[in-house]
This record gives sequence, C-alpha cells and structure tokens, in this order.
Amino acid sequence: MALACPIPVHGQLIDCGFVDLGYFKIIILGIVQGITELLPISSTAHLRIVPSFLGWHDPGTPFTGAVQLASFFAVMIYFRKEIYNIFMGTLKSIKTRDFSSTEFRLGVGIIIGTIPVGIMGLMLKSVLNAPNSPLRSLYVIGVACIVMGGLFIIAEKVCKHERDFSKLTFKDCLIVGLSQVAALIPGVSRSGATISAGLFLGLKRETAAAFSFILGVPVIVAAGLKQIHEMHNAGLTSHGWSVLFVGIATASVAAFLAVFGLMKYLEQRSTLIFAWYRLALGVILIICASLNIIV
Repeated sequence: MALACPIPVHGQLIDCGFVDLGYFKIIILGIVQGITELLPISSTAHLRIVPSFLGWHDPGTPFTGAVQLASFFAVMIYFRKEIYNIFMGTLKSIKTRDFSSTEFRLGVGIIIGTIPVGIMGLMLKSVLNAPNSPLRSLYVIGVACIVMGGLFIIAEKVCKHERDFSKLTFKDCLIVGLSQVAALIPGVSRSGATISAGLFLGLKRETAAAFSFILGVPVIVAAGLKQIHEMHNAGLTSHGWSVLFVGIATASVAAFLAVFGLMKYLEQRSTLIFAWYRLALGVILIICASLNIIV
C-alpha cells in the first residue's frame, strides 16, 4: 500500500509513497514516465502497472503529476522554434490588431483549450490525489486503454489526415482542449486523447501530435507545480525532494528521446501500433486484475 505524507493538506492525505521506493526504483519509473507521457499510451497507467508487476507499491498521483514536468522540458526543447513563433506572433497580432494570423489563433486557442481541464482538475483533485484512489483501479485503467485503442482505430480508418497548423481554428483548439478532460482518468492518456481528437478533426498525424504536445505545456506545468506545492505543504523531507528530482531528471532525458522518435515515426506511419498495444494492454490488465495476478 502506498504511503502518505505525514501532514494532511486541506483535510486530504497526499500520497507520497514514491519516497520509500528509493533512487533505483524511481530511476526505472522515471524512464517509464518519460517514455509513456508523450507516447499516446498513458504514463499514469504504466506508472500504476509497472510497480504492480514488479511488486512495488504505487508511487501515487502526486509523483505522476510532478514528474510530468519532465515532458515540459522535452517539449520546450524539441518545439522551441514553434513555441517561440506562436508566442511572438501572438504578441505581434495583438500589437498590430491583426487577429487573423495562424500564430494568434494558436496562441489564444491554447489558452481556450486549457481552461476545461483546469476546471475539472480542481473539481476532482481530492479524488485524484487520495491514497488508493478508485480512479487508479486496474479495471478503470484497463477499460480506458481499450476504449482509447478503439478510438484510434476508428480515427485511422474513417478520417482524412490532410490539415496542418495553418488550417487550425479556435473551434479545433477548444475540441482538442476539451479532450484533455478525459485524460484525468488514468489509462486514457493526455497525449492519446488530444492526438486522437486531432485525428478526428482531420489533422495530419504529425500535426496532431505536435499540437497535442504544445497544447499540453500549460496543463503539464500547472499540474506539476501544483503537486510540488502540495508536497511542500505536506512536509516532504529533503530526502523526498532528492528522490523526486532524480525521477524528474531521468524522465526528462527519456521524454526527449520519446518525442523525437514519435515525431519521426508519425511522418511516415499511422498510430495503429499504439491502438493495438492499448487494446492488448487493456485486456491483459482486466484479466490479471480479475485473477488477482496484480493488484
């Protein structure tokens, strides 16, 4: 069973069981987090699954949220030119009152797309952060994996993938942003939800992935800093902070390699490999949970 930090925050125990895993196990989980956070296969699911298979306790939602900051570093480095252009282009559009530019649409769209998941995250924080949260049940994760795998298959089979960044609208940004809300359920995957939403909107695969990652920057930063703030309030020890730092550092390297590999992959191939992986993973999880092979 995962442990909780010794001091409740706003009446809720904060699950900081990751501290007792130690450096070696956290390095392993950091690599898992870094790879799976940006691939559309759910980092939260894998950080719940891998410890179960290895006989380790659940590192907890606060660790999962805080280590997402590794993805922020990876995305900011890989997409530094695109993010710079969106930021500067948005400022220029405001200054010149030219609100028709692609950069302005993307800049404002990212803000609009971030609002829904921010509101829902605050509403569900007591459930998401609680030790042994029911949302981290292996059954929930398994079903979420299967549903998302099915959505990827449908998106690949019935949708055209022709639109690029220049064709994105405010409506597209809102729809993709709304899809992030589903990612609050472990097993859905933020990148999985947003990439599949982009595919249903007819985006090119690499455009859907790039927009997913850039759109996720505010959410990732807000979620990560929020978890760090709550762990600070909960009295996380200096040893706990050092364990967390090792996890973030390890995940940052893994995340950069993951985003580099995924973008190159999607330039020539479909997302079906991730769909079939999610379907297989979901079925295996439900069977293992039913037979008490993993808990």
